[in-house]
Amino acid sequence: MKKLGRIHPNRQVLAFILMVFLSQVRLKPIRYSVLEETESGSFVAHLTKDLGLGIGELAAWSAGVVSDDDKQRLQLDRQTGDLLLREKLDREELSGPIEPCVLHFQVFLEMPMQFFQGELLIQDINDHSPVFPEREVLLKIPENSQPGTLFPLLIAEDLDVGSNGLQKYTISPNSHFHILTRNHSEGKKYPDLVQDKPLDREEQPEFSLTLVALDGGSPPRSGTVMVRILIMDINDNAPEFVHTPYGVQVLENSPLDSPIVRVLARDVDAGNFGSVSYGLFQASDEIRQTFSINEVTGEIQLKKKLDFEKNKSYHVEIEATDGGGLSGKGTVVIEVVDVNDNPPELIISSLTSSIPENAPETVVSIFRIRDRDSGENGKTICSIPDNLPFVLKPTLKNFYTLVTGRPLDRETRAEYNITITVTDLGTPRLKTQQSITVQVSNVNDNAPTFTQTSYTLFVRENNSPALHIGSVSATDRDSGTNAQVTYLLLPPQDPHLPLASLVSINADNGHLFACRSLDYEALQEFEFRVGATDRGSPALSSEALVRVLVLGANDNSPFVLHPLQNGSAPCTELVPRPAEPGYLVTKVVAVDGDSGQNAWLSYQLLKATEPGLFGVWAHNGEVRTARLLSERDAAKHRLVVLVKDNGEPLRSATATLHVLLVDGFSQLYLPLPEAAPAQARADSLTIYLVVALASVSSLFLLSVLLFVAVRLCRGSRAASVVGRCSVPEGPFPGHQVGVSGTETLSQSYQYEVCLTGDSGTGEFKFLKPIFPNLLVQDTGREVKENPNFRNSFVFS
Repeated sequence: MKKLGRIHPNRQVLAFILMVFLSQVRLKPIRYSVLEETESGSFVAHLTKDLGLGIGELAAWSAGVVSDDDKQRLQLDRQTGDLLLREKLDREELSGPIEPCVLHFQVFLEMPMQFFQGELLIQDINDHSPVFPEREVLLKIPENSQPGTLFPLLIAEDLDVGSNGLQKYTISPNSHFHILTRNHSEGKKYPDLVQDKPLDREEQPEFSLTLVALDGGSPPRSGTVMVRILIMDINDNAPEFVHTPYGVQVLENSPLDSPIVRVLARDVDAGNFGSVSYGLFQASDEIRQTFSINEVTGEIQLKKKLDFEKNKSYHVEIEATDGGGLSGKGTVVIEVVDVNDNPPELIISSLTSSIPENAPETVVSIFRIRDRDSGENGKTICSIPDNLPFVLKPTLKNFYTLVTGRPLDRETRAEYNITITVTDLGTPRLKTQQSITVQVSNVNDNAPTFTQTSYTLFVRENNSPALHIGSVSATDRDSGTNAQVTYLLLPPQDPHLPLASLVSINADNGHLFACRSLDYEALQEFEFRVGATDRGSPALSSEALVRVLVLGANDNSPFVLHPLQNGSAPCTELVPRPAEPGYLVTKVVAVDGDSGQNAWLSYQLLKATEPGLFGVWAHNGEVRTARLLSERDAAKHRLVVLVKDNGEPLRSATATLHVLLVDGFSQLYLPLPEAAPAQARADSLTIYLVVALASVSSLFLLSVLLFVAVRLCRGSRAASVVGRCSVPEGPFPGHQVGVSGTETLSQSYQYEVCLTGDSGTGEFKFLKPIFPNLLVQDTGREVKENPNFRNSFVFS
């Protein structure tokens, strides 16, 4: 193998040029040569060295090699950089008689994009012998033929070219003829039989000679044919064609048996010597297979379909022979006219079926187009739809590169079907379409998005732990692991909120659960933020606000604040018998730990010693007399007041009241049935108190009488004396009728208590209320009138 041309660029300079001019084409081709019939896999050239690249750079830059024809006759070892033969090359098959035989190929680099032109010269070897089309040739020569006359003979075909092709002809030794080898204008060598001396049919009517064709190979190859010469009687006029050469144009799509042209030859002889028959002369197998001539009429017809791309013209040698054996030669030049019968061809050399989204300009495919027609029929236009983000870029010798016109977005479109259309400019126009499917691979460029920016969840208090209270949901427009969302609780903004003990979240589906039972009275609502993170690299996230509202439940019964229901001695309410209807006895005060309508309280009298005597206001719990009291009414009464809320289910509580009807303070300590044990303990004290009171009363009356007598004696005016008495020390001070809102009554009352002068029983009488701003010295507290109620005063 001989290398015809080689480029020795500086390696560093070439690398710099490759980086700067990514898509430029190397204009000067690199040339190599190889002998035909060399075994497949044989080494042709070391491209890495010739292109000035380093070892491994061809593989790194995705190098490839393509040939102009459809077959890939060469292969490139990217690792070693060696250019190898993929198959045996037959020069005769590739180019036939055309010399030189050059196989054009291109070396391309994808990253960066660059093309190198290459030429491989296929050198001929002497692997074919000359071959005659016939095994025997019959030549008729009139006996009056003169010495020096030339008689054309059949030519031999040698598929080799150059020095290995046909070089000369020889003929077996004889005394009448020798061979003259002539060169044709097309480069072929023709044998002519030259007559050396006169012929005498009577002396020798026939000659049998061997014609030998020799090539210039080493050693030479040869082919033979038997030439049989018949000496004919005299026929002194040979046929002559009217026109020679004939020129005709034929459309390549002409149907079979179409007439091409009719030739005409005339012979001035008469009789049988003047009759002419037509035939093909020295026609090759291809001519005989393509055309035929009518022996009588001279009409040439088409026997085989024409193909402009294979043969653009034919030179057909014809012969006209008369009855005497004389013949005339002519030529018909048939030009094949091209028609647009070949659609364009699209050959893909490189294809990338998956492209990452957001990538800059990326090569999708490298392909070339070809149209076997010529002229306008062979000109092509390549296009893709305008609505696609791809661009076609022409490069070298009908090579095109399909690249992305802008970064792709998989979420907008995950797949593209690109139809490449190649149309020629012939009439009618023919087109070829090739569809390419490009997948857009995913990149994590979308953060999860919650379906709502904020969520409001409602939870009824006293829920069970691990209760599912709601869900959050986020979606990710990416795919695969980039779209897998994980949920988490974000640290609360309020550092005092124990979020971890209140709620938890399922990381896979966003379900929210209450970690413990919630109490509306302790926590009515709280807020926190949840995050959604995908599993891409790097991971992207978003967050949303969750507000949890705790709904109250009726889980607290009313609690009675007044009167106290603590199991101690019951509180007794005193009611004067002269009280008017609607007299305020006391007020039941209760509270409810719930809220809303669950805390709306109502009151009703559940039980009473004497129904109809007392009533309870439903909305404020005030216990009032329902009618006038009479002497017949029992002195002691027990009332049970029901306090209930407005929740569902309804909850309630009861308050027990003891009411004592009194005429005065003398009945202040009358025992109640429920207080019998305490009364028994106080009996002795009462006896002492009565005796003391009687004594004091007697002394007081005596003092009054003495005082009156003295006054009378002095002549003073009489005056009725009204003594103001206070409750003596002892048990009385602790049993003053108190009245704060948290004791017996919600409004305070204080009455002046005096003993009647004629009271033998020592009973207390309610004389009159204390007037406003009156000070009671023995109690140590100031009493002021309450303007909201009649006869109401408040201690300060």
